[in-house]
Amino acid sequence: MNKNRLEAFSDGVLAIVITIMVLELHVPAEPTWPALLHELPTFLSYVLSFVYVGIYWNNHHHMLHLAGRINGGVLWANLHLLFWLSLFPFTTRWINDAGLAQVPVLVYGLNLLLAAIAYYILKLALIRQQGRGGALEEAMGRDWKGKGSPALYIAGMALTFVNPILGIATYAAVAALWLIPDRRVERFLAHA
Repeated sequence: MNKNRLEAFSDGVLAIVITIMVLELHVPAEPTWPALLHELPTFLSYVLSFVYVGIYWNNHHHMLHLAGRINGGVLWANLHLLFWLSLFPFTTRWINDAGLAQVPVLVYGLNLLLAAIAYYILKLALIRQQGRGGALEEAMGRDWKGKGSPALYIAGMALTFVNPILGIATYAAVAALWLIPDRRVERFLAHA
C-alpha cells in the first residue's frame, strides 16, 4: 500500500489535537498583568503538550520518509499511536483544572509513556514491513532516546508521588532531550 493516505490522515489528526488544545486556552478575566499571570500555568502546560505533539509529528514524518510501502499492521500501529496522542488535550486540561494534583500528573505521564510505546511499536511495524537491514532500521541505529524515554517517564511518574512538580519537570526534561536535533535520518539520506 501507498503511505500517502496514512501521512495525510496522521497530519490531520495531529492538527486537530493541537486545535483542541489551543481552544482550551482562555483569555484572562481582566486586562491586567496579574490576570495574565493567573493563566500562566495553563499556558505552560499547553506549551509542553504542543512541544510533544510537534516532536511526534516531526519524528513521524522522518520515519515515514524512509518507509517504502505500508501494510495493515502499520495502519493499526499508526492508529494506536494517534489514539494516545489524541488524549493529550484531555490529560493536559485535567492537569490545568486540578492545579498540578498528583493523579492528573500521573495520568499525563502515563499518557506520555503509552504514546512512546505506541511510537516504538509503529517503528517496529515499519521495520518489519521493510525487512531487516532496511533504510529505517539502519537510520535509527540503537535509538537510545526512543528506548530510554519510557524509563524516564516512569521515573517522572514515581517522582510525582514525591511532588507533582518533579513529575512535570521530568516530562519537560524528556521533551528537551527530544528537541535536541536528531539528524539520523538526514545523515542517512545524505550518505545513501
